[in-house]
Amino acid sequence: MAKAKTQFVCQNCGTVHSRWAGKCDGCGEWNTIVEEDPMGGIGSGPGKMPKKGRPVTLTSLSGEIEEAPRIPTGMSELDRATGGGFVRGSAVLIGGDPGIGKSTLLMQAAAALARRGHRVIYVSGEEAVAQVRLRAQRLGAADTDVLLAAETNVEDILATISEGKRPDLVIIDSIQTLWSDTADSAPGTVTQVRTGVQAMIRYAKQTGATMVLVGHVTKEGQIAGPRVVEHMVDAVLYFEGDRGHHYRILRTVKNRFGPTDEIGVFEMSDKGLREVANPSELFLGERNEKAPGAAVFAGMEGTRPVLVEVQALVAATSLGTPRRAVVGWDSSRLAMILAVLEAHCGVRLGQHDVYLNVAGGYRISEPAADMAIASALVSSLAGIALPADCVYFGEVSLSGAVRPVSHTAQRLKEAEKLGFSAAVLPAASPDLPKGSSGKWREVDSLPDLVARIAGSRLKAPTDQEDG
Repeated sequence: MAKAKTQFVCQNCGTVHSRWAGKCDGCGEWNTIVEEDPMGGIGSGPGKMPKKGRPVTLTSLSGEIEEAPRIPTGMSELDRATGGGFVRGSAVLIGGDPGIGKSTLLMQAAAALARRGHRVIYVSGEEAVAQVRLRAQRLGAADTDVLLAAETNVEDILATISEGKRPDLVIIDSIQTLWSDTADSAPGTVTQVRTGVQAMIRYAKQTGATMVLVGHVTKEGQIAGPRVVEHMVDAVLYFEGDRGHHYRILRTVKNRFGPTDEIGVFEMSDKGLREVANPSELFLGERNEKAPGAAVFAGMEGTRPVLVEVQALVAATSLGTPRRAVVGWDSSRLAMILAVLEAHCGVRLGQHDVYLNVAGGYRISEPAADMAIASALVSSLAGIALPADCVYFGEVSLSGAVRPVSHTAQRLKEAEKLGFSAAVLPAASPDLPKGSSGKWREVDSLPDLVARIAGSRLKAPTDQEDG
């Protein structure tokens, strides 16, 4: 009789090993390898012998679409992040830190769709029915026709949602609690998560219902479970935010039916999440216009311009190695800006601690913030407050040159709308608006910008005497 074959699977990354080991070769984690039966996982059936496949119907690309391809929720920020609403027959994975508001967001979206006449089913695997009802009452969603269930078995969930009329939206909270009879491992393991997600995606594709899956995140901020889950779904959204601030950002990481650089901004309150139509006012709400080391950066998130304050503090240090602390920006990018300032602008920061913070807990990812960061650093070192009505954007190269960035017109239009009348931007910007009333100061190198900031220090005493 043939010996039963077993395999050893890492519960952190999904790497398959031929034998047990204390450390995974794929991710380097310790004590994450568990023995599993390959006949009880994905692809296995009641028999061990493979059965003959059946041919499927081939169709052409041209054809009529019976229903609307998208389901708008009515929540403009959520629709913006998803590209205009949920696509029928798609699978969406939403991840975020514990307590960040994932269940709150989905409950509000479910209630909004139910009020529009859609059939919505909410399946909770982490909370009892009474707990979900308490949240619905707090959010004002208890009067809607959202169907609720508390279940974790995959087969029971599929049998429940298959009864009656096809649902328009199914919410599974969360995928780490799902378990299937076809897999022998415990709930939350790689095999169970992969089996459950595959079954839900198969149901969505066959019926045309939209499937929204909630996923936990690891301490590194990635969605827990095998990375293959993110490849299986159609869209991956991350719900981000700092618990010390009220705002939350829904960021699109993957989207097969829309852009991947859009964000939706929400503000958390006791009544749930409130949409923020103008995030720039939120990030500039508590700005001190007379403090040195503060610069306003005109950035872009997808098609949306966002103005955010960048704060820098340069202080003398007695330590042998100066400290560099960054919140909301790339620390390697800061090291590059400091090197360019010292090598090409004569700004000596080797004996100073540098602290950099993006106001409001916002995180900047585009290199167009280089010029705003450099301006804030020089302003803090010299003790000169930058003009309160000026915004900064531009990419700095290693040679000290300032390179143009895209979407110049949208950045300047957002700045004008919020009362900023001046801007420091790269020279020869391709889409600079014509006939505008703003004061645009074009710079082609970082030394030119540093000289302008230092020159304003010489003018300050004269201005005070005149006043």
